Amino acid sequence: MTEAHVLFVEDDDVIREATGLSLERDGFRVTTAADGRDGLAAFRAHRPDAVLVDVVLPHLNGVSLCRHVREESLIPVVMLSARDDPVDIVVGLEAGADDYVTKPFDSAVLTARLRAALRRADRFSAVGGSADGTVLRFGDVEVDPDRVRVLRAGQEVNLTPTEMRLVLRFAQSPGTVLSRDILLESVWDYEWGGDTRVVDVHVQRLRHKIGAERIETVRGFGYRLADAER
Repeated sequence: MTEAHVLFVEDDDVIREATGLSLERDGFRVTTAADGRDGLAAFRAHRPDAVLVDVVLPHLNGVSLCRHVREESLIPVVMLSARDDPVDIVVGLEAGADDYVTKPFDSAVLTARLRAALRRADRFSAVGGSADGTVLRFGDVEVDPDRVRVLRAGQEVNLTPTEMRLVLRFAQSPGTVLSRDILLESVWDYEWGGDTRVVDVHVQRLRHKIGAERIETVRGFGYRLADAER
């Protein structure tokens, strides 16, 4: 299997060098940049398979860099936050990041999260498919698993791969309550417990796009896709 190419943008010289070497030992090809402006230039020049970016960067911060990447590509973006700060985490995810890791981090955990993100990207083209070609309808929302497409009021909804996997997972079990742990395992490919904020933020983003009433919160349990009609 061809090694994955990761762009790592980090302004701390020690962390950038040590983490870059660790990722290379784990089988990644790594390009590094020391600030957001150079990171954006490196992204456009090299077109990596994934981006790992710190939130706090000189010249162009990690959130802005993530937005630029997301405007041009659907590759996985994993953000690093120096603090377990909900504001940093939410802002990063709302900018289009797929996942985040807080500092200080264990190199094995970082590698596992990157590999999970890349597996999700590889599986994206095959994530759809239904037994009978059925298009599911939820009010004015249509979910077509075979075409991996979502329409709202007849207009195609622009979803990131993570958002698409999330809505398809809901559509597989319409009306069924799915816990955050189930969604972490099936959408984010986590084989261990993770921070459920990543689920909550992506659900909120999805609600903005397909309608808040389409995804119900079941307090203490999780979420479900409402008003399913075949």
